[in-house]
Amino acid sequence: MALAATSKVVLGSVAFLIFWVLAVFPAVPFLPIGRTAGSLLGAMLMVIFKVLSPDEAYGAIDLPILGLLFGTMLVTIFLERANMFKYLGKLLSWKSRGPKDLLCRICLISAISSAFFTNDTSCIVLTEFVLKIARQHDLPPYPFLLALASSANIGSSATPIGNPQNLVIAIQGKISFGKFLMGIFPAMIVGVVVNILFLIAMYWKVLCSPKDEENPISEVVVEEEAVSHQFSPARMSHLTPLNPQECNGSVELGNTVQNSSHALVSSQVHVIKDQSATSESEVQMVHSGTKEETNPSKNVAIVVDKPVVAHVVQSSEGKDYMNVKWKRVLWKSCVYAITLVMLIAMLIGLNMAWTAIAAAITLVVLDFKDAGPSLDKVSYSLLIFFCGMFITIEGFKKTDIPSAMWDAMEPYSRIDHVSGTAILAVVILVLSNLASNVPTVLLLGARVAASAAAISKADEQKAWLILAWVSTIAGNFSLLGSAANLIVCEQARRAPNLGYTLTFWTHLKFGLPSTLIVTAIGLTLIR
Repeated sequence: MALAATSKVVLGSVAFLIFWVLAVFPAVPFLPIGRTAGSLLGAMLMVIFKVLSPDEAYGAIDLPILGLLFGTMLVTIFLERANMFKYLGKLLSWKSRGPKDLLCRICLISAISSAFFTNDTSCIVLTEFVLKIARQHDLPPYPFLLALASSANIGSSATPIGNPQNLVIAIQGKISFGKFLMGIFPAMIVGVVVNILFLIAMYWKVLCSPKDEENPISEVVVEEEAVSHQFSPARMSHLTPLNPQECNGSVELGNTVQNSSHALVSSQVHVIKDQSATSESEVQMVHSGTKEETNPSKNVAIVVDKPVVAHVVQSSEGKDYMNVKWKRVLWKSCVYAITLVMLIAMLIGLNMAWTAIAAAITLVVLDFKDAGPSLDKVSYSLLIFFCGMFITIEGFKKTDIPSAMWDAMEPYSRIDHVSGTAILAVVILVLSNLASNVPTVLLLGARVAASAAAISKADEQKAWLILAWVSTIAGNFSLLGSAANLIVCEQARRAPNLGYTLTFWTHLKFGLPSTLIVTAIGLTLIR
């Protein structure tokens, strides 16, 4: 296939290269502006260089994908406020039977939560829980951190809402939530099991040893109740510290009751006022001992009785506490129920973008308060990044370079042959680690699907699912392969009093063989 005009090819390639460098290396020294600004820069250059017209640039933005991203992020924010991830964290150590049992739990919980709440979210919330449990049991953290990150990537492959590239594939390929789930779910389950077995086999001695010689454990964490992270999805891609002071929109029951009770009981006064008293200002407060004073002119009796005071305060505050507690329980139940209804609606084939938006707005209305704090946590930088990326990728396609490259590979990458499927998987795996998984999907998706459609309609859907599976599992190849890996690494390094550095080589020694094995086995199970 002939390329576009030379000027368009050169300028379009320059704009794409700038986007790629800033997407892969967001803090590059000569232009440390980050991924989001880098995507906007690439998009702007595509228009300035006249690779795309302004109307073509606007048309390249995929609104259904942005709507689905926005809706799922807002629903996840409410789930976090409803302590969903706190409960998941508690499941990790509940009646644990040892290191291997703990590793299996981490893999399963990470995979399942990632399938429905995205892999980035699961990694943000569960990393510190995993570190705490490893320290408490005097175990080296790295097998468990690898289990968390790798299982999050594998689990996220099963649904359209598990990760961004799956969103793109489901919408562009017109694959319903149910068909997507049924097509990849068997591969995901087997992949998680294989990943667990590989982790146990690779780190058998470490999991049986109480200490790690390379990273000796200096401190055992005191047993305490897991605390829910007040996270902002806007910080996922940039790995900034979490802000534990942000309001989660709920009433802090324990603090409220404790402070109120302390203020009231500290007065140590029980006041009995005569019916003829005309003003509250006429009551005289006495703060010592247990006695009765009477002021005939005011007809006010003041009785100071500490035990009685405590009883009255506890009784009244207990009622308030129970009222607030039951309101909180009812609100949390509604959040879980609406999320479940959203998933069911997606499963039966309703429009995923509008279903997610409807669920999110329903939760906003149900919250019955200013939605500003919740909306502020939405990752608008991620949405803007996608807008810029859509325009930049569309401009690069206009150069016809991706089409020419695919024309050269297509005869060897047909999915009706085992060898063709293997070659296609290698191409996707390499590109996903060089150019990141979402750009790879945007560049290859339509051409791979069109090639498969020439064989049969069923093969077209299978081609999309193969693209989803391989581009997602490719994230386990190296530490830089996916945002989930980087999140686990950075969260572990910054954890207060628990800090641990997961190195690039530690990850690669496990990630390279695990990725190849899990990818190959999964390809045989995709339907």
